[in-house]
Amino acid sequence: MRIDQALERSVRALGGVWDTQRAVTALHAAGRHDGDQRQQDKRARYALRKLAANGLLAKIQDRPVQYRATGK
Repeated sequence: MRIDQALERSVRALGGVWDTQRAVTALHAAGRHDGDQRQQDKRARYALRKLAANGLLAKIQDRPVQYRATGK
């Protein structure tokens, strides 16, 4: 399973507001926690951007970046 797919499952199940740390935690719970903290953060941000591009998340804040689940 790809990282964005693993995160998508968590977003759909939990909804709410998502930031890098919450995404890293969700990916860790899904067994996707290889690499150091910097690499995990980078993968989480990539997955968040991809889900936002697909319409599942909407950006609500730039710095620090936060997204809200859209329910789609």
